Amino acid sequence: MTRLVLGSASSGRLGVLRHAGVEPLVVVSDVDEDAILAEMADDAPARVVAALAAAKARRVTELLDAGTSADCVVIGCDSMLEVDGTLRGKPGTVEAARRQWQSAAGRAGLLHTGHSVLRVRAGDVIGHGERTGTTTVHFGVPSDDDLEAYLAGGEPLHVAGAFTLDGLGGWFIDRIEGDPSNVIGLSLPLLRVLLADMGLSVAALWAANGHAG
Repeated sequence: MTRLVLGSASSGRLGVLRHAGVEPLVVVSDVDEDAILAEMADDAPARVVAALAAAKARRVTELLDAGTSADCVVIGCDSMLEVDGTLRGKPGTVEAARRQWQSAAGRAGLLHTGHSVLRVRAGDVIGHGERTGTTTVHFGVPSDDDLEAYLAGGEPLHVAGAFTLDGLGGWFIDRIEGDPSNVIGLSLPLLRVLLADMGLSVAALWAANGHAG
């Protein structure tokens, strides 16, 4: 029975999988994202998030115990927002999040999510696939009071682009063009295709990973 391993600490990604009927094993990598970003400063946004996702997935395979690595699929993901050709990750501070919102409000940005899937059996990687999803996000214009309250709550400090679609930030997103799960951090349509390329069906994952329905 193939175990699904999510190589991410993101509650959004975990929520996407749980709502889709899968309870993954969560194993967080210790990849130095800043080092990768520095090396790829001049690369296209889609390549950057793909490289980060691949690095996370590879690292997670090294952290698995023998029981899990006997038969599993590891998913690595990374998301960043592109505005005016500049990539924005997690702001980390209120000041940085405020600047991101002030420059994005009333405008559109591109949310890129890289996906890397590794098929592991008997401790060896026997298959891999990578894809990047891009969704256009149209930002609203929150009032000063609403923005400060949102920042004070802490949510935007730890998510790519300083916003969420499935949380408090959803109040301030006017619309999107594309896959909503990609904005949350893990595209179910892309994942389905990547898994199918490795001979794995959604039904098989439900059966092996706690489909509740």
